[in-house]
Amino acid sequence: MTRENSAPTRRASVELLRAEAADELSVLVEERLRAGEDPWEFMDDLPTVDELVVLMLRAENILTTGLPSTGIRHYRVLRQIALDYPPLTRAVWRLLGSARHRTWDSLLPDVP
Repeated sequence: MTRENSAPTRRASVELLRAEAADELSVLVEERLRAGEDPWEFMDDLPTVDELVVLMLRAENILTTGLPSTGIRHYRVLRQIALDYPPLTRAVWRLLGSARHRTWDSLLPDVP
């Protein structure tokens, strides 16, 4: 097993990760509302709670391993997240899907 596919040493529950992600999203929404942005304009651009959890777990993996983010590595890390956290499988596959319509989707590497 490679370092990028190894299970995290400390695994938080999906419920705790979702609660943290929901807090992060509420802060993002509040900041944008206070800046005068129209919620009809930006709400569709924000990730769902589960997508944010997956992105946070992916970022944690990248920071922990120190390996560069490539398309193949991105795919493998997300697959491992789906295996480690089965309730997040739908969000993982949405992030791996080809439809990139949100602003932040362009930040994710393409999978060949």
